Amino acid sequence: MLNETTVPLRLTLPPTANIDAILRERLTSEPEAALAEVQRADGTWESVTVADFNKQVVAVAKGLVAMRVDPGDAVGIMSRTRYEWTLLDFAAWAAGAVPVPIYETSSADQVEWILSNSDISVLVVETAANAALVAGVRDRTPMCREVLTLDDDAVAALVEAGKDVPDEEIERRRRLATTDDLATIIYTSGTTGRPKGVELTHGNFTMTALNTVADVREVFNGQGRTLLFLPLAHVFARFIEVIAVAGGSVLGHCADIKALVPSLRAFKPTYILGVPRIFEKVYNAAEQSAAADKARSYFNWAARVAISYSRALDTEAGPSLWLRFQRLFADGLVYAKLRDTLGGRAKYAVSGGGPLGERLGHFYRGIGLNIIEGYGLTECTAPTSVNRPSNTKIGSVGTLLPGASARIADDGEILLRGPHVFRGYHKNPDATAEAFVDGWFRTGDLGALDDDGFIKITGRKKEIIVTAGGKNVAPAVLEDRVRSHALVSQCVVVGDNQPFIGALVTLDPEGLAGWLVMHGKPQMTVEQAMSDADVRASLDAAVARANEAVSKAESIRKYELLSGDFTIENGYLTPSMKVKRSEVLRDFAADVDRIYVPAADRQPATAR
Repeated sequence: MLNETTVPLRLTLPPTANIDAILRERLTSEPEAALAEVQRADGTWESVTVADFNKQVVAVAKGLVAMRVDPGDAVGIMSRTRYEWTLLDFAAWAAGAVPVPIYETSSADQVEWILSNSDISVLVVETAANAALVAGVRDRTPMCREVLTLDDDAVAALVEAGKDVPDEEIERRRRLATTDDLATIIYTSGTTGRPKGVELTHGNFTMTALNTVADVREVFNGQGRTLLFLPLAHVFARFIEVIAVAGGSVLGHCADIKALVPSLRAFKPTYILGVPRIFEKVYNAAEQSAAADKARSYFNWAARVAISYSRALDTEAGPSLWLRFQRLFADGLVYAKLRDTLGGRAKYAVSGGGPLGERLGHFYRGIGLNIIEGYGLTECTAPTSVNRPSNTKIGSVGTLLPGASARIADDGEILLRGPHVFRGYHKNPDATAEAFVDGWFRTGDLGALDDDGFIKITGRKKEIIVTAGGKNVAPAVLEDRVRSHALVSQCVVVGDNQPFIGALVTLDPEGLAGWLVMHGKPQMTVEQAMSDADVRASLDAAVARANEAVSKAESIRKYELLSGDFTIENGYLTPSMKVKRSEVLRDFAADVDRIYVPAADRQPATAR
């Protein structure tokens, strides 16, 4: 096993490079190529060329200048993922400004903190509801002079405001930023405490994006299409937005996750950006749909074939002729329909934000969708490592991208260094100093490097559970395996200073409905399902399967079902779908206690 590795840069850039230059390069090389497609009210998609997009960027940038946004000023964007988000992002860069994302699900306190901490002068929100929330904190954030609303034609208002600003002023500003200058401040969604503002430079984005394009040509080959539906306020989607422009991909946007499937079918992406929960839900929905059509046995057989086929790809002999024949038959029966759900053209999916799990990784590769799982953090401009289509180890998060270095500390923590690593936390020198040791960024993640340079993540340093017997347990592997069950929405493993490991589990209402159909049972509420013997037996089996991945001392002995779920709206999930563990443990302390109380002494659980 290695304890340190470095991958050299493929490309170096002059110090004058900035994100806007990536758009200007596209404008020079292929002005009439499609940069984006925008979905209209009637459901059709309208192409936007590089030249048209650039013209819109300049017009909106002029509006920002007219509203007294100076180079280096912060401009806020608070919206779901839609075309105007990308337009505003590039317009802010063209004006020499620093775009600052705010999740549209943010609370008033979070909005107030970000506005005041980053000194946002102009804020563009999506809806009247967003504007009303901001209005409630305006008296405490006087630096925010203007609030515009996309649903009230904010873009048109900016264009009108800037009609007298000369083109030369935008041309001047587009060349001001250098690689060392601040490009954006992204506030961590924060599983604990107040969000910290991560300062990412133009060099962070340009060096990482252009080197990734050069290194992963199978995906970013100038012919790609991708539909963004994850929040652009998160670094993962934001980086893909930039790399799509750099790599010649056509960008689409989907603001409503409920409309994702029809949007995917209409847009037909060649690669998809997702988090593991998305791929889990697609699999579970396909399984339940097959059960409803009395074809569950066919689906289960096809799933086994896909997994066996993918595993065989990693052997020297490769898949046998018989396995290839079975896969061909299963493709017409199952796989083609599943690929059609994702648009029909997708060959690759980029997965991040958490471990996907080997079973799903092999399943999707077996059906013809190669999920290239990667690893990174906001502080690393999203990616640090990724599996390449031609060099994949399922279960790992791949090898380093060009320019990155990784070291495994004595306690197992992953340390990183390279041009993708941020310069510090905004107005927080103490947190910045704490985040680095001898020039290496401390990720807080635990992992290992194999002899081929592949990274495997084993858990979060701060989430390690120490039982009363002194056993150290990383909860992630158990949580991910339990959560992959169709009935389960979330799982939080507990057991600090306790005699054994337990878990809090929430049911997925959508998954429950499909599971009941699949098992020929009448529909029931989540509360009714909690006491249903068949539901309990299925969950017991899911926990038992999860326990196969760990030792007996690390296994889940008991679990407690909660009647509610963890959501972004109730504050238990971050916008990037991570559980706020500390808040769950605080608010559900009584439920945790019930796990460790003898059955005879238990009190009924409190409904939530």
